[in-house]
Amino acid sequence: QVQLVESGGGLVQPGGSLRLSCVASGMIFQIFHMDWYRQAPGKQRELVASITSGGTTNYADSVKGRFTISRNNAQNTVYLQMNSLKPEDTAVFYCHARRATREYWGQGTQVTVSS
Repeated sequence: QVQLVESGGGLVQPGGSLRLSCVASGMIFQIFHMDWYRQAPGKQRELVASITSGGTTNYADSVKGRFTISRNNAQNTVYLQMNSLKPEDTAVFYCHARRATREYWGQGTQVTVSS
């Protein structure tokens, strides 16, 4: 059974940093492309950052230069380093794995940016 378990969310002041982690199990992690999505209250879920199985990364314009996605295949983990956080980054962040027709979601972790 595939599981994606996120951690690292919390409350942070504007300008602060957080590092999200997503640990995968029950799958061959290194062949999956991995994404971080977020969903703010009243808004649609949006793609924040992606990293392919080969390590190519892509970012939403709103987070370029502030967020960094990375992966450690030996630890079946994908990370999202978030710097210079803004109140508008407040959302539930979800880990997503995809490969061909298969996709899996984590349960989400709350990030709140507020003073």
